[in-house]
Amino acid sequence: MAFSLCHGFCVSCPHELALEKKVIVGSSDALVCKNEFRGNQLVLKQQSGLERWVPKETHSPFSISAQASICVPRAMRWWEKTSKPNMTEIKSTQHLVDSLLGAGDKLVIVDFYSPGCGGCKALHPKICQFAEQHPNATFLMVNYEEHRPMCQSLHVRVLPFFRFYRGARGRVSSFSCTNATIKKFRDALGKHGAERCGLGPAKGLEESELTSLASKKGTNFSYPLSSSPPGDFSFYSDSEGRTDMAMASPR
Repeated sequence: MAFSLCHGFCVSCPHELALEKKVIVGSSDALVCKNEFRGNQLVLKQQSGLERWVPKETHSPFSISAQASICVPRAMRWWEKTSKPNMTEIKSTQHLVDSLLGAGDKLVIVDFYSPGCGGCKALHPKICQFAEQHPNATFLMVNYEEHRPMCQSLHVRVLPFFRFYRGARGRVSSFSCTNATIKKFRDALGKHGAERCGLGPAKGLEESELTSLASKKGTNFSYPLSSSPPGDFSFYSDSEGRTDMAMASPR
């Protein structure tokens, strides 16, 4: 018989079972049951004193089974620690496309990282500090392991890797850096993060990036017709004027 690690276990038996005694734990009953068990569920909510509980002899064979469950809260992963309100975890290619298009004239920094990348982990606290110091900038976090096809289509070959996008200008900077070369990140943030008047709607991803994404097998996303990249693609416009670019690689 195994005892639960979550304050209780369940006992079931297809035959009648008589219990020898009632165990009192503190001021509450730990077990109150006698006869007419017949397959019903019996829950013991206290564990202390159970060594004194034994079944009486019965004329029918019976079995007792216990199911244990361990409730362990998930530890916060390093890329979730010290995360700021302007830091967003990207869930899909469509999420990335929409986040860039919806940013207006805000500076958007796309941070490509991997959970197993030591440099990414070491640099993360400083990235969080920059996010806190620049609340008007948007930081999009892309997990390379979860979005490998998308990252490969965007030609991300080294981690940590960053791309800066700003309004109608689209991508304005692209580089890799570590703690030792953090000056590159600081300089790019100072150069492209200054307040200025918008020159038009956000451009989002470059045409070359969109073309590469659209040609990747299994990559699905929609993009406005006015900004659709050239190429041999089949477009399907929906009711909102967006174009379906769900394309597979040529066979």
